[in-house]
Amino acid sequence: MLFTITGKHIEITDGMRSHAQEKTSKLPRYYNIINQIEVVVDGSDGGGNMSVEVIARGEHSKVFVVTERGTDVYACVDTAVHKLERQLRDAKSKERNHKHAGGEKQL
Repeated sequence: MLFTITGKHIEITDGMRSHAQEKTSKLPRYYNIINQIEVVVDGSDGGGNMSVEVIARGEHSKVFVVTERGTDVYACVDTAVHKLERQLRDAKSKERNHKHAGGEKQL
């Protein structure tokens, strides 16, 4: 799995890089066809808020995107990864539920 982290108007420290990589390394367990994860940290907001965007790309052009804003980069990464986990679980369950379309019809 390819992992990249980019900082816009902010320098990415080793602590940020390792924290983001540690949190996003668990994402393929929720949706196994993820092959690239990109984290973009944007610190350009003048009010001290930062924006963290996590983009997960999978096979067959599947893209999952989550954006989180806040003052602490580490908390934003945690929240964004949690939201992305929910998106991936929902997508996986949707694929599994629609895989076998036979059976009883519901009214």
